[in-house]
Amino acid sequence: MPDNNTNISLSGGNDPKAWLARHGINEVECLVPDMNGVLRGKALPTAKFLQALEDRALYLPSSAFLVSIDGRYSGSIDEGFAYSDPDMRMVPDVSTLCLAPGASAGKAYVFADAFHMDGQPWMASPRHVLRAVLDLYAKRGWRAVVAPELEFYLTAPNPDPDRPLTAPVGANSRAETVQHPYDMAALEEFEPVIRRVYDYAAAAGLPLDTLIHESGTAQLEINFRHGDALPLADKVLLFKRLTRQAAQQSGMHATFMAKPIAAQAGSSMHLHMSVIDEAGRTLFAGSDDADTAMFGHFIGGLQKYVPEIMPLFAPNVNSYRRIRPNHSAPANIEWSHD
Repeated sequence: MPDNNTNISLSGGNDPKAWLARHGINEVECLVPDMNGVLRGKALPTAKFLQALEDRALYLPSSAFLVSIDGRYSGSIDEGFAYSDPDMRMVPDVSTLCLAPGASAGKAYVFADAFHMDGQPWMASPRHVLRAVLDLYAKRGWRAVVAPELEFYLTAPNPDPDRPLTAPVGANSRAETVQHPYDMAALEEFEPVIRRVYDYAAAAGLPLDTLIHESGTAQLEINFRHGDALPLADKVLLFKRLTRQAAQQSGMHATFMAKPIAAQAGSSMHLHMSVIDEAGRTLFAGSDDADTAMFGHFIGGLQKYVPEIMPLFAPNVNSYRRIRPNHSAPANIEWSHD
């Protein structure tokens, strides 16, 4: 079920030089996601980017993958490695080339993969990790299909980190003080920033679907259309960046933090998942819509391994302010039909 959204990045991948010239691009940001979902990398002139596609001489210190969620270096168990800080080779994935609509004119984004100098993938890179998992599916003739939902808050500007976040002033010149889940009138209060988000997403080729007002004050949720896991992972990171830019240009801030406001609902990223075969048939349900044995194994695998990977799901202290009983957050590993 690939998305049918017009994706500018596809034309960029076919002929990067022509695409860059056609769109008047003079700067390209090469983006390398880390395990915290932070976009690291380098910005470079278009000529340097095109040269790097030819000579593969684009590098980034490997310590970029040692930066923790709070910006400090986490160190390495290999002391010699930590001191030498060898370079990684950045290889742009030109299929991801897209406009950077929230930035100044003439800028583009491209995701890059990190490699050792001998050409081996740098496996601290989440793009490589995900690609390796998807390769295991492909060997069995399977394809993973996902659809993310992201929740986030719009907030008033807050230059003092010691002061609590508050709701921004909406179109009616007042800030929300009560919950408005699924309220269309409340959603209209943020029409300018929402329209800017959709415009940016369309320019960057992000397959957005529906948007709602969530339970919190000025809390929104956006759905992505179902598609392949790797490009959607890239696009979720771009969406977060573009949403923050759109909010700032509307005099607000946007935060995807798990629990930014103590007395309000938390934010999460829901992930719809399924597996299909080469003919496009779902492998989690039979012809009678009953659960298959594979679906049971999938659920069992989640129950076994989710506790071990919680540091990835919940990487900072704030994450655990959301995970508590009776607050629509997963406080256990139970499951049921919904």
